[in-house]
Parts: sequence; C-alpha cells; structure tokens
Amino acid sequence: MKPLQSKLARYTAPQEAKAKGIYPYFTPISSEQNTEVLVGDKRVLMFGSNSYLGLTNHPKIKEAAKAAIDKYGTGCAGSPFLNGTLDIHIELQDALADFLGKDGVMLFSAGFQANSGTIPCVLGRNDYLIYDELDHASIMEGKLITYATTLKYKHCNMEDLERVLQKCPVEASKLVVTDGVFSMEGDVAPIDKLVELCDKYQATLMVDEAHGLGVFGREGRGTCDHYDRLPNVEMIMGTFSKSLASVGGFIAADKETINYMKHSVRPYIFTASIPPSATASVLAALHIMRTEPERNRSLWDNTNYAMKAFKDLGFEIGHTKSPIIPLFVRNAEKTFVLTHMLFEEGVFVTPVIPPAVPSEDTLIRFALMATHTHQQIDFAVEKIFKCFKQLEIL
Repeated sequence: MKPLQSKLARYTAPQEAKAKGIYPYFTPISSEQNTEVLVGDKRVLMFGSNSYLGLTNHPKIKEAAKAAIDKYGTGCAGSPFLNGTLDIHIELQDALADFLGKDGVMLFSAGFQANSGTIPCVLGRNDYLIYDELDHASIMEGKLITYATTLKYKHCNMEDLERVLQKCPVEASKLVVTDGVFSMEGDVAPIDKLVELCDKYQATLMVDEAHGLGVFGREGRGTCDHYDRLPNVEMIMGTFSKSLASVGGFIAADKETINYMKHSVRPYIFTASIPPSATASVLAALHIMRTEPERNRSLWDNTNYAMKAFKDLGFEIGHTKSPIIPLFVRNAEKTFVLTHMLFEEGVFVTPVIPPAVPSEDTLIRFALMATHTHQQIDFAVEKIFKCFKQLEIL
C-alpha cells in the first residue's frame, strides 16, 4: 500500500461505530422529505430536516420543476459564465434582489460554494476577514483559502468583536462574516449591534441567512429584516436547500460587488449552473413563502410548543431562538447511541459532534417544520425524554 492510502486506511472511526451498531450517517430514505419518512420498511417521524416551511413535497413546486425539465431539459451543460445562463436564472436573480432590496444577486450551484467562493474572491493580502468562532463550515473553508489576515471573535460577543476591529488599520478593507441563525445551536446573531460596529469601523458586513430565510423577518426575509437592518447589511448569503425546497445558493449585494464577483469567483465561473428544475422550484417556493404567511406562523407555533415541552422536562437547550432546538448530551458516544435508540423508537434526529461543535457540546439537533403536528411533537418529546432518562443524561 502506498503512503497516502496507508495514511487514509488508519481512519477507522466509522467502522468502529458500525461495529457497535450506532453509526448514524448516510441513512437511505425512500420517500419524500416530509414530517414522516420511510427508511427501508420503517416509518419514522422526521425531526432532522432543514425544510422549515415543509415545502419539499408541495404540489405546485413539483409541477414547476417538471415543467422546467420539459422546457429546458435536465441540466445546463456549462457554467453561468459561458453557456449556462438561462432566462429562468435571470428571473430568479431579479426576484431575490427585489425580495431582499439589493441591486443584484448571483446564483451558486451550492450554498457552500457561495460562502467558500465569495470570501477569498473579495479579500486580498492586505485585507481582513473577521468571523464568529461558530460560523458555518463553508465560511471556515473560505477562511482557509483566503490570502487576507483572519481574525476570530468570541461567539456573538460584540465587545470582543470591537476589540478585534480596533486591531485593523482604519483604511484597510475589512469583511465581518456571521451566520444569522447558527445551524447547530439555533441562536441568532445580534444583527443590529453588528451593523453598528461595522459602520463605526468601516467594515463590510456579510450575513449567512441559510437558516434565517423563511423563518425570520417579513415574509421570511431573514434575521437582518427581523432586526430591521436589511438595508444596512452589504452582503446577504442564502441557500435554497432549507425553506426554499431545492438546492443551490446565492449572494445578494450592491451592483458593483456583484459585477466584480461574477467575473472573479472561481467556483462560480468553473461550476455548472444550478439545474433548471431546481431554479423553477425556488421560484415557486419563494412565491408560496411570500403569499402563505400561515406557514411561518405554524412553524413558530410548533417551535414555541416544542421549546416549552423540552424546558418543562428539564432538557438543556442552550440559547436557541429558532426552530433549531439543541438537546445537549455532552458525550460523543452517547450522542450516537441516542440517535440509534430514537430511530428504533420511531424518531429521526441528527447527532452533532466535533468538528461541528466543541467536544464538550455534543448534542442532538431537533428541528421543526411548519407541517409538524402537535401530536407528532408530543410523541417525539416523549420518546426523547425516555431515551435521555435511560442513558442517565437527565
């Protein structure tokens, strides 16, 4: 065996978890992403999804996807830069720009690319990237490949952010990047205070709204709108794989920034465009999100109902203010065991272990959809309480 293969072969953590019967990943689901899914011949309640508005199986969205395939085919066979821009892409860009009140939008084939491609593109050797220590992995990926000086501030700690900003030269280009909703813990960045500090120190603010769109703000415009600061945030990143029921991502910004990025972001220039079916799905989902506010109300009703149930039973749920409810376990192996036990009890949840969170903060991620019923939530909470007690976590 060659040295590289020999090194990789020493990674045996998945095999060890499989041998214990607690391996939780790559579970093959054979049904639509709904509040109940089919795994093999077993039906389980889905509380591990990011489909916050429950739109992935909406008939109008499926119809739009099918019609797009009939008109455009299944793919674009090229990047947006060359032959891969369709009129439906322009329609979606314009719709998102109007929705967020920005000059322009550029679409990415994956949300991860939007962050990891944008950060190293807009920053150079004499610039500064300033990021929250719990930012998403896609932001961290951009940090790894940027030539800029990278500075970290403590999670949602504005005093520490100001300390970091004071280190940077006044005339230097500075980009502060934060999640709007932090995807594992469910807490929300203080956008109003971030805007204030960025204005004070002449830093550009970029907010990742992957888990905020559809959840917060008017018609689901996100956390920046929730804090009434949407016009003051220069760059908005979002994804289509959560509330918007598809796949892909985008950056919304002023026309000069978008113009530069469209001609400079390597993952954008060298990756095939988002498929027409996915594009049509997002357009349909965006329309539903804006015209059916009852979905957002139902999501928050379910969120508040579940939060109260967990708090009343003594669960540790951190500082979440969103439909993402972290149930802290603080032990990686027990987190895997819990996931397996709950699946056997008919509840699908996701384990969160390092590097997604620090080793002392392992947790079960419980996520709500607008389409869950209180009866389903009650069933899940009962089973989770039972399993936590059996493992002596509560």
